[in-house]
Formats: sequence, C-alpha cells, structure tokens
Amino acid sequence: MSDFDQMNTQTMTQEARAREINEGLRIYMSKVYNHMATGLLVTALVAYFGAASGLYMSLASTPLIFVIMFAPFAMAMYFTFRFMNMTSAKARNVFYAYAAMMGLSLSAIFLVFTGQSLTTTFLITAASFGSLSLYGYTTKRDLGPLGAFLFMGLIGIILASLVNMFVGSASGQFAISVMGVLVFAGLTAYDTQAIKQIYFAGDSREVAEKKAIHGAFRLYLDFINMFLILLQFLGNRE
Repeated sequence: MSDFDQMNTQTMTQEARAREINEGLRIYMSKVYNHMATGLLVTALVAYFGAASGLYMSLASTPLIFVIMFAPFAMAMYFTFRFMNMTSAKARNVFYAYAAMMGLSLSAIFLVFTGQSLTTTFLITAASFGSLSLYGYTTKRDLGPLGAFLFMGLIGIILASLVNMFVGSASGQFAISVMGVLVFAGLTAYDTQAIKQIYFAGDSREVAEKKAIHGAFRLYLDFINMFLILLQFLGNRE
C-alpha cells in the first residue's frame, strides 16, 4: 500500500471515529435534557396537584409544612454527597423523588400567582434557558474560569437573602433578584459546557447514565431558580 493510501485510510478512520464520538455526545446530551425535562414535568404536576387538591393548604396548618419547606434542600444535599455511591437506577429515582418534593414545596405559587403569569414566566424562562444552554454547548470559549466567580455570587445571594429576611428591604430584594438572574444565567451556560466536557466515549453504560442524571440535576436547579427569580419580576398575584 502506498503512503498516499495509508494516509487516506487513516483520515477516513479518524473521520469515522469523530462521527462516532459526536453521535455518542448527542445521545448523551439528549439523555441529560430528557431527564431534566422529566424532572420539571414531575415538579409541575405535583405542584399543581398540591394546590388544586387542597393538600398544600391542609399541610400548611400543621408542623409538616416545615418538612415540606426544608426537605428539598436536605434531599439535594443527600443527592450531592451520596451520588458517587449510587447506582444509576437509584440516582434516577432520587432525582425524580427530589423533583416531586420540590413540586410539593412550590404548590404555593399556584395559590399566589395567576395561571397566565406562571405560564408567561415559564415560557420566558424556557427561552432564556434554551439560549444560554445552547451558547454553553456551542461556544469555543472556556467558561471554566467563571465557575469560581459564579459560585461566590451564589453564596453572596444566599447570605444577602438571609440578611434581607430580617431587614425586609424592597430595594435590597430587587438587587438580590437582579443578581440572581445574572448568576443563574451564567451557571446555565457554565454547567452545560461542563456537562459536555465530562462526556467520554469510553464510559460504560452505567457511568454514562450516571453522568447524564447528574447533569440533569445541575441544569434542573438552574432552570428552577431562574424561574422563581423571574417570577418575582413577572408574576401577577391573585
């Protein structure tokens, strides 16, 4: 075989390998978005049921309301710190259980805000999230350096929110909300790129599935938090 034939064969092999990797990445990211979308659907259905059935109002007058309020945070911590020891099936079940508990805790928004404003805010959030996630997926710019900055911003939002609970400043809450939109917008793009970068074609099916579920969890949190912050600006109260 001539040198030209060898080079041509190598080129074809590399191109075939590149196509295989791109197809594998496409399937992997599809799983991430499918799990995230399913989690959001579970949250929405449970939230609506909790409000429409009167379950949330019934629990609101009992000490169980504190369980509903803090259970999502506890489950998120459990998922984060125990994830490496979970099978993909358990990770998936815990994620969907978390989405359901989050839905129950969010039932109040169906009682406070109009259905039209909830729908409008959801559509705006979905459009914004989709655009930011697409940017994170396609950009050649390394968003890694933004990670530490965004994390510090997130910590700042949490601390400022705790302080404002006692101060009760309307202008302070507005500033926190604006900062929150910017931070979670950045996190959406950053997380998408990070989720894409941890894909490895040589992963086993079990490992690939766990990565997809963990990625879905990260993007789910970005979407939910962005939605709740935008709801403060766009939501019309009943």
